[in-house]
Amino acid sequence: MVSPASLFLLVLELDHCVRANYPSAGSAMTDFTRRPAPIYIRSPLARVLYYRMVHDQQHVDSVHGEWYKAKLQKFTEEVCDKFLPCHQDDGTKQFLDKCYEKADWIFTQMAHSFAKAILSWFMTQTSVNGLLGRGSMFVFSSQQFQDLLEVDASWKAQSLLDLGAGDGVVTQHMEKYFEEIYTTEISGTMRRRLTDRGYSVLDIAEWSNGTRQYDAISCLNLLDRCDQPMAILSDMRRSVRPEGRVIVAVVIPFSPYVESTSDKKPTELLHLKGATFEEQVTSFIKDVFEPARFTVTKFTKVPYLCEGDLHRSFYKLTDAVFVLKPS
Repeated sequence: MVSPASLFLLVLELDHCVRANYPSAGSAMTDFTRRPAPIYIRSPLARVLYYRMVHDQQHVDSVHGEWYKAKLQKFTEEVCDKFLPCHQDDGTKQFLDKCYEKADWIFTQMAHSFAKAILSWFMTQTSVNGLLGRGSMFVFSSQQFQDLLEVDASWKAQSLLDLGAGDGVVTQHMEKYFEEIYTTEISGTMRRRLTDRGYSVLDIAEWSNGTRQYDAISCLNLLDRCDQPMAILSDMRRSVRPEGRVIVAVVIPFSPYVESTSDKKPTELLHLKGATFEEQVTSFIKDVFEPARFTVTKFTKVPYLCEGDLHRSFYKLTDAVFVLKPS
């Protein structure tokens, strides 16, 4: 355990390191994008915290325009017309600010790191996060969700089903547009988190058994984490109302990893073409969604953000988010 005196010394050492690399730290004109000069920091903890601080300073005042840019000239005209430009809005900024704040809870982050190392021996990463209340995700804000569906703030439908909803933080950005919220989740600890938020948690075999249809189904960053992604698309096609919408987010480049299988590989593969964002988006539309009898109405490029730890305040991947209608 780090004593208050030791923590004070760590802060002094970190302050010295920051000022040595950025003499004008604190000035609005300071250039935090340049790589810091190589330095030696004696304390391993101070070294970790220093490089996290440098990473934070590179991002804290940025609007991250590059996170949202796509090379539209690489798309056909038909696909390009469906692209919705997004930007870092207030909802995204609020999530990032919370990440910076939580990363500064040094004692909590140290406890989480220790607990994670022990619990990972007999629990999945998702269940560990649910138990510790860490690792919340962000895909889009309420405003971005509204823009994707092409509705206004007063729009409200009856029911939303959020597949693989995790701890429900992402679900929160959609809930105000629906009277009823249904969720699914394999992890027991995450299921408890969803119940605590007041969401109805369905069994995995229950949501697609034909007893209900939904106005909207969200499947956010699940296709690369499930064993049979085409089967899930087929079930969603059958479970969404004819005039409803399906919202699918996938990490690009697509890289399947299934926690529930021994080799971590899915038994059902998606045969995508290309390696770039634009190539894989086009392949998803032509080779995955259209054969599953869906039409893409809108898609966008956004960051897929995750709360961080001692090493980083947040982690980022690139998401393509598609809005689909049954065809």
